[in-house]
Amino acid sequence: MPTHRLAVRSFLGGPNLAPADLAMVLLVREDDDDKPRPMPTVTVREIGGMVKALESLGVGSVKIFAGSRVRDSRASQGASPTSLMARAIKAAKRAAPKVLVMTETCVCSHNDSGECWLADKGGRIDVEETIEALGLQAIMQAEAGADIVGPASMIPDSVRWIRQELDGAGHQGVGIMPHLIFESSLYEGYRTSMGAVPRSGSRAFQINPAHPDQAVHVAQQMVEEGADMILTEPALHTVDTLVQLKDKVAVPIVPFSVSGEYLRLTDRRDDGERDVKGLIESYTVLKRAGAARIITYGALDIARALKPS
Repeated sequence: MPTHRLAVRSFLGGPNLAPADLAMVLLVREDDDDKPRPMPTVTVREIGGMVKALESLGVGSVKIFAGSRVRDSRASQGASPTSLMARAIKAAKRAAPKVLVMTETCVCSHNDSGECWLADKGGRIDVEETIEALGLQAIMQAEAGADIVGPASMIPDSVRWIRQELDGAGHQGVGIMPHLIFESSLYEGYRTSMGAVPRSGSRAFQINPAHPDQAVHVAQQMVEEGADMILTEPALHTVDTLVQLKDKVAVPIVPFSVSGEYLRLTDRRDDGERDVKGLIESYTVLKRAGAARIITYGALDIARALKPS
């Protein structure tokens, strides 16, 4: 078959990557915080313009990460109705009500240790208190307008607890998309940008990438607890897991292309913008593998690149 001919290749081509396949990551900072960061960030004032631009290009969802300026050992600001996260969610929904808002639900950016768990008096992981804190965060995020909350600590029973708390607070329609996370060096850009570097140097519940069967088992547990979908990260390190999960769980799988992937697969052009051709190629692979959506820092630039001239 002469597939070297452009016309024949176009005729036989499958569905291409589209802006609707993407969700934009928003790392939110306070308006007066201008310290340099390795990853792009936005202020609450800038969120409205950002989500309107995304919507106009066909990107219908965002994933918000926001921490606390004042932190303590109980991550107490994480559930505040006036927190940066709450203000960011409201700004996005006010500007573009039809744009779906996802959140990160974790204590790492509110905890003075940078850990994704709270410690007891002996310095050990306090599972019960951490889960309760996640439930309070989820309720606050739902009340601010979040459509999907994202438990990221991977603590067993946290999804079940959050579902129970959301339902009890009247938020039965809010979805839960827990993070299924492999250990990786590719998170450093995010951790530095958000001040979420764990004091211990590691995340207690993340999965060794040499043990993909464990990832499948954990994902199945999350679904049993009430997960409506599963986020996998890093996106390109978990393609095999994505393919396996398509046959193992009856919920959508959403890869998250993390900060290290964004930094390594894009190049700075002469005009200062980033060339996203490498991301487009990689995300086409993810779509082909069965990704329901792809969460990425490059959604806006990719949507612009995909827009017909």
